[in-house]
Formats: sequence, C-alpha cells, structure tokens
Amino acid sequence: MKKQKVKFKNVSKKYSLFKKRSDKLFDIFTGDKDGQGFYAVNNVSFEVYEGETVGIIGMNGSGKSTLSNLLAQVIPPSSGQLEINGETSLIAISAGLNNQLTGLENINLKCLMLGMKREEIRRLIPNIVSFADIGDFINQPVKNYSSGMKSRLGFAISAHTDPDILIIDEALSVGDQTFYKKCLDRVNEFKKMGKTIFFISHSLAQMRNFCDRVMWIHYGMLEDFGDATTILNKYKEFVDWFNGLSEDEKVQYKQNMLVKQREEVKQPIDLGSEEPLSRRTKLSAKKGNNRMRSFRLTVQMIVLIALTLISGLFAFTN
Repeated sequence: MKKQKVKFKNVSKKYSLFKKRSDKLFDIFTGDKDGQGFYAVNNVSFEVYEGETVGIIGMNGSGKSTLSNLLAQVIPPSSGQLEINGETSLIAISAGLNNQLTGLENINLKCLMLGMKREEIRRLIPNIVSFADIGDFINQPVKNYSSGMKSRLGFAISAHTDPDILIIDEALSVGDQTFYKKCLDRVNEFKKMGKTIFFISHSLAQMRNFCDRVMWIHYGMLEDFGDATTILNKYKEFVDWFNGLSEDEKVQYKQNMLVKQREEVKQPIDLGSEEPLSRRTKLSAKKGNNRMRSFRLTVQMIVLIALTLISGLFAFTN
C-alpha cells in the first residue's frame, strides 16, 4: 500500500476584501473576520500518494497558485485540515528568490534555509550552476534576470535539494525547448525515485506526457479529480465551449463565477450524529455572536485609546 503524502480535508483560503485602506486598518484592530471575503480555495478535499505525479489545471484566477502555495506551506489555510508528509519544494518564477542578492548568493541562502550544511552546499553549487546555465548572470543580482533566468535558477536549486514533494507552478512555460527537455528528464528521474510531484500548467500536452492524475480547479472549487486522460478531455470540452461564447457571454460567466467565490461552501450536517439546529437556537446563537463581537470591539477600542494616550504621554515627557 502506497504511503499518503498529502491530504486536504475541507481546506479553504479566504482573503478579506476592502474598499479603502482604512477598512483594512479597522479590520486589523477589531479582528472582525465576518466581513466580505474572497475564497481563492473553497472547501477542497483530496488525497495524493507517494510516487504520484498530479497535474493541476484551471482557468486564470481559479486558485491554482493559491493551491500550490498551500501545498508548499507558504501560506496557511483559513479553515480545514491539511497534512503534508515530507519536505516540499515550490518551483515558480522567482519563488523564494531574493531580488537584491546574486544568483550564487540565492543558492547559498535557499540551501541554508533548507537546513543543508555549508560543505554540502559547496559540493552542490557547481551542479546547480551548470543546470541553470545562465552564464555570468549567476554573479548578478536576480532583479536583473529575465523571467526565464529566474525560472532556470529556481528549478535548478529545487531539483538538486532532493525534496520529497515537488511543486512546479508554471515554471516550465518560460524556458526554451532545450531547458524544458532538461527539466522533463529531471522530473522523470524524480518519478523513478518515487517522489510526489504536483505540476501546474495550462499546457494539456505537458500534462499528458507525465501526469498520472489531474485535478481541475474551477474558481476555487475542486471541479473534478481523476485519471489524467479523462479529466483532460473533460477540461478541453469545457475550454472549447467557453471559447465558443461571445465576449459579453464570457464576461457574464466570469462575473457569475466570481460572485460564487465570495460565498462559503458549508459542510452538510451529519444527521446521524447531530440534530439540525432549530430556528430559535440559530437566532440565539446569532445574537450571542453579535453581543460577543460588540464586546470584543469595545475592549479593543479601549485598549487602542489607552495605548495612544500612553504614547502621547511619553512623547511629551521626553
């Protein structure tokens, strides 16, 4: 039986929406998270096992990059349970690279952050530099790199640090065919070693080449997940249908889907273990939450005013 490497259970990532900067500041001080939000990932559940190569497809704005950041543990989920069994490495354009440092300094920094010893890093540097193949730019600040150079360096570092779980987010879409072939060979080496790989791309041809299963993310929701050929055929049918719409129909469709991304998908109540709440119970709970929120807001405002007065007192005293 294969070992489970990744498990998502009802995972959501919500971002608060603010019309003004003052609203964001008010949210920080009040801690009120019940306002309008945008679900980049909404109630997603799946399991991935050791040695699998999983493709992630979807339209722009559907939450693919948010999902990759959740997988790489760059950002925490807003709700749900997430289990990652192993070291992850995210390969995306400029991901994890410091623009002010040179390519060589970035190699050292990223390897140190992964817990590698300096002697081990010194042994790896020639291989990483050779794989990236960006010439003298390796000694130049990353801010001077093209997107292709950033992708080359990021892939080269991640491909030589031996991660358990590799997450490739559109990193192969900016390189030339020679570099793409080199990366593909390296990915196939990882597959033979039993590594778990997540591959995010708009290229269905790339997906067909080396993905075992594919998940279709559609405006934050998990639309489908299964055999690569089956899901890719379904997705292609959808893309062909969408491209057949008029421009106005496309705009209307996207607007409708964006409205849905602002709505939370609730888990169904398990009637076998818990009775549904009565209307009176729901109203009581809502009133209790409102009173608690008002009390919390009052306390926080008092603390804020007190801190302001104390700061002013110290300023005048000095």
